Amino acid sequence: MTELKNLEQELSRFRARLWAAVGFVLFCFGLLVFRLYVLQVVRHDDLATQAENNRIAVVPIVPNRGLIVDRNGVVLANNYSAYTLEITPSKVEDVEVTIEALSHIVDIQARDRRRFKRLREESKSFESIPIRTRLTDEEVARFTAQRFRFPGVDIQARLFRHYPYGELASHVLGYIGRINQKEADAMDDWPDEELANYRGTEYIGKLGIEQSYERELHGTTGFEEVETSAGGRAVRRLRSNPATPGNTVHLSIDIKLQALIERLFGDRRGALVAIDPRNGEVLAFVSKPTFDPNLFVDGIDSENWKELNESPDKPLLNRALRGTYPPGSTYKPFMALAALNTGKRSPSTVIMDNGFFMFGGHKFRSPENELGGAMDMRRAIVKSSNVYFYSLANELGVDLIHDQMSPLGFGRLTGIDLKGELTGILPSTEWKRNAYKRAEQRRWYAGETISLGIGQGYNNFTMLQMATALSTVVSDGQRFQPRVVREIEDVLTRQRRVSSSQALTSVVYKPEHTAFIRDAMFGVTQEGTSTRVFMGAGYQSGGKTGTAQAVGLRQNEKYVASKMDEYKRDHSLYEAFAPLSNPRVALAVIVENAGFGAEAAAPIARRVLDYLLMDVYPSEEDIAAVQQGKAASPIGVARKASAMPLPRGLDAFGADVPTVPEAAAAAASTASAASAASAAATPSSASAASAVASSAPNAPSGPASRGSAAVPVLAPASRPQTNAVSPAASKEQP
Repeated sequence: MTELKNLEQELSRFRARLWAAVGFVLFCFGLLVFRLYVLQVVRHDDLATQAENNRIAVVPIVPNRGLIVDRNGVVLANNYSAYTLEITPSKVEDVEVTIEALSHIVDIQARDRRRFKRLREESKSFESIPIRTRLTDEEVARFTAQRFRFPGVDIQARLFRHYPYGELASHVLGYIGRINQKEADAMDDWPDEELANYRGTEYIGKLGIEQSYERELHGTTGFEEVETSAGGRAVRRLRSNPATPGNTVHLSIDIKLQALIERLFGDRRGALVAIDPRNGEVLAFVSKPTFDPNLFVDGIDSENWKELNESPDKPLLNRALRGTYPPGSTYKPFMALAALNTGKRSPSTVIMDNGFFMFGGHKFRSPENELGGAMDMRRAIVKSSNVYFYSLANELGVDLIHDQMSPLGFGRLTGIDLKGELTGILPSTEWKRNAYKRAEQRRWYAGETISLGIGQGYNNFTMLQMATALSTVVSDGQRFQPRVVREIEDVLTRQRRVSSSQALTSVVYKPEHTAFIRDAMFGVTQEGTSTRVFMGAGYQSGGKTGTAQAVGLRQNEKYVASKMDEYKRDHSLYEAFAPLSNPRVALAVIVENAGFGAEAAAPIARRVLDYLLMDVYPSEEDIAAVQQGKAASPIGVARKASAMPLPRGLDAFGADVPTVPEAAAAAASTASAASAASAAATPSSASAASAVASSAPNAPSGPASRGSAAVPVLAPASRPQTNAVSPAASKEQP
């Protein structure tokens, strides 16, 4: 009986455990059903979207960057497509070991390693970083055959920037470079729409036109939806919205003239700016020495950067835009105009030039070879009398000089469409109070005014300011904002938008005063300091020589150029306009440490005016004489400028580029070639190289970088895009 009772108790406990187990199972099953309900019903739409997003990747299509061309349609900056070998550090266990292994498959130089190291320091770990650019088809095939050995390493088809003429006009064009952290932070403040347009963009303009017209050149980013495999590889393209290429930027400069001027400078340092006074168009914009912007396209290596950055000649300095110099005697016509405008002197006022001007016990001298005697205003300009303008500066005073010169643009930004311009220094008593800290330094001394009259002292201006001021004077006070860009062309519709110079508030001068200054400057070329240089010119021009001290001399110290270091010698300057009636060009030129203005700077100005007004190109003999500072009027047999060939340009692979722009329609088709290829391309395994060409660009490579000059394209070519933009007419004269 006891045993039966115990059995019943055991059965009772078993049933309790069984029901507990059943209840637990039912509870778990209920949770499972509930979870299934949530997933299948409640969160169906959300999870379906997530699943679709995991299967479909949206890849930005970075637009082809717009072309830059000169006033005659010659292409100065274009694009070419090539393969790059790229590493994503976050997907690679040991980057150094991987690079070493890759070096046995493709050629990886020390400079490639240095560039990769620098780019890696500047980039996020999940970003794809190029270790080698411009792979050959053979290298592509070799890597593709062993791709399985290198997770995190891939080949991308990229579009690179190219400057066919190398160093020519480099300070105008500028270059593009990888977006750095500072720029990326600044972009965070952009409007969402503008920021979205830069999704996938890694390179932007850094200097020159590339920087100043970044928005026009960039284009509009497109996108494509691609279906991906579990491994993240692109399987097929689902939908595509092609990118819109950047616009074509037409410059006002003539690249053939630009090349001539750079040749005339030779190895000397300096700058030249030529402007059309009628509209503000910049006809030439030269800074010497130059640099090759192609060095920056896929990241400049440390050796080239060190050479450029530490060179005493400062090739990275845009001397036309940021180089400030004392104007020397080229300032005298402006001083004379200030005297006329204020009524302080008339053209007939005579000052005796005895070779020096005494003030406060200090003797302000004139050059030993300067002719003295009675000087009226015209003769003082023609013969470049220092004494006349010493005394004039003393009569005007520093603040009145400032007030007369400021409306001409001295000491102010001209507003040119290039970023980075400097204001220079137009001194005044207020300027000095703000420029210095110690009380004795902040005080303006009367003796400091004297040297201002001959363009020395604190005066420091750019050649851009000098050319702009001269343009204003010879056009009777009409002012224009100087412009390097002439037109913006939509690469698809071919419609052009004129980028006209903005007319500024005119400076009010009496016509007889500006006419007097023009005539006096004409006298400089006929009976003055530049007579020998302008002998036989087929036009009438006005000009003024200038010689500016690079370093100061003690009271009784004599200037002997041969005994001074080259960098301490005087600068050579010249300003000119032509023709005398209704001027079409005004220019200012400086040759650093080259001495007297008529010896180095004026001969360059003469050849520029000959080119623009007479269609004359100097002989090789004459060019050599100008380079050596031994030229006066032209020698040898001149040539017809319009018949001269363009400078030799090279494509990214060292082959000659076409010297004549081709049909206009070619540019539109090449500018959108990548987008068209993107729509048609499908993965292929016909060969190792073609497999890479079709699949690599489609594969998502992690989060899109915003910030190598590379942009993804689908069908890389082995040569750059065509240089054609618009048919070349005969050389256009301003």
